[in-house]
Amino acid sequence: MSGPRIITPETRRLIDFPMQVGESPSWDERTGDLWFVDILAPAAICLHADGRVDRYDMPAAIGCLALCESDRVAVALQTGAHILDPKTGSLKLLCDPDGGRPDSRLNDGKVGPDGHFWVGTRDEAVPQTGNARLYRVAPDGTFSCVAESLKTSNGLAWSRDGRRMYHSDSSLQFLQAFEFDAATGAIGRPQRLRDFTAEEGRPDGGATDAEGFYWSAGVSAGVLNRLSPEGEIVEVYQMPVAAPTMPCFGGAGLRTMYVTSLASDRSGHFQAGTLLAFEAPVAGTPVHRFAL
Repeated sequence: MSGPRIITPETRRLIDFPMQVGESPSWDERTGDLWFVDILAPAAICLHADGRVDRYDMPAAIGCLALCESDRVAVALQTGAHILDPKTGSLKLLCDPDGGRPDSRLNDGKVGPDGHFWVGTRDEAVPQTGNARLYRVAPDGTFSCVAESLKTSNGLAWSRDGRRMYHSDSSLQFLQAFEFDAATGAIGRPQRLRDFTAEEGRPDGGATDAEGFYWSAGVSAGVLNRLSPEGEIVEVYQMPVAAPTMPCFGGAGLRTMYVTSLASDRSGHFQAGTLLAFEAPVAGTPVHRFAL
């Protein structure tokens, strides 16, 4: 059986400032802006369509963000889920699903087809103890825990028809999928799709494309892996950074791939975290907005 196709796309760097842990790129189809975070800065950042950059410094580590129907931005901080008003820079607490648990912080998140903000946590204990969870946050601030006994909840993405949810654990290095009910947000039993090696790429953030494939940032291998619905790596996109963290589709027709990265010296020289883009071979799946 032949291996995956290896591709080296022509990438371009979109920012001229360094990041520590770039994450959570999110395309705003209404404005052409691209939002992303620097987890440890900590800051939410907006790269406008005209090249301007707005930076919103956060009071605590920021794991991810999600766009809202109201054009506000949901931000997942170590102190809980907040709503950012980009016009004023004000922050309002929505809820704190993790409740200030020790050795834990909110990490990767995304809005599902149900209009809820799904956000997981990272186990910050050394060594990790398996205290990470996945939460489902409603627009009214109520929440529920839908998965636990994880180490680094990551990789959330949904199929185009909204009937399948992807989820990974970066520390345990697996990808799983759940049947998903977009009307209720209910999930089925997990289906283990793949266990990754570090050489293949520890699975970080994820995205789905219009053909039903799942894209995973292989943060330990400097690649984006494109996987079939069955979990087979069919294409490997080699990145010019050692530690890509999350892909997202955007641009006209959702045909541009945006990729964040974190600072790393694994390649033998120090690379700051950055934001890259390249033209994707296929259109992406639209990401939903938080229903508030």
